[in-house]
Amino acid sequence: MKFLKRATLTLLLLALVLFLGRGWVYRQLVWYEAAGPRPIYRATNKVLIRTIEARLSEHPAAEVKDVVQLAQDITARQLMYRATRTANDPNQLVASRRAHCVGYAAFCATTCNYLFVRRHQDKVWQARPQLGRLYFLGENVNRYFSSPFFRDHDFVLIENRQTGERLAVDPTISDYLGIDEVALRELK
Repeated sequence: MKFLKRATLTLLLLALVLFLGRGWVYRQLVWYEAAGPRPIYRATNKVLIRTIEARLSEHPAAEVKDVVQLAQDITARQLMYRATRTANDPNQLVASRRAHCVGYAAFCATTCNYLFVRRHQDKVWQARPQLGRLYFLGENVNRYFSSPFFRDHDFVLIENRQTGERLAVDPTISDYLGIDEVALRELK
């Protein structure tokens, strides 16, 4: 009986540590590599702009990580994941509310860029949706899938135009796992 209590307590403690440290664990195991750019969309839909503005007034983001977090939050509130083909233009997605990783990345990047303009940070920071490859423990996992849907996975690359500093976020993973930043594998 004593062994069972200790084992249960150990498992609960391990589960808690993994839950609280899931972002760190994910970044240690999974890396993203930019395989090419996707189109950058401007927010032109009035509903999309009102949605962003409403959240901006609730949460005036100042630092770049705050802006990116706010963009991911808006994306998660507005979209629901669908594995089937959907529109990728955020100006259309605001009505359909269904997207796969390409749409999630485009929506998040568009929202980031709109927020950068509103915060007068657009001369310094730019968000770009990226066609990506996923690496698990150094192994490219995309090559194990024959379906076009799983051959790549889009994410957002946020770059400082002056210093070259880069942040990578996966709005799909952020929505479902609460992981706000991902590890970027730099090409040599």
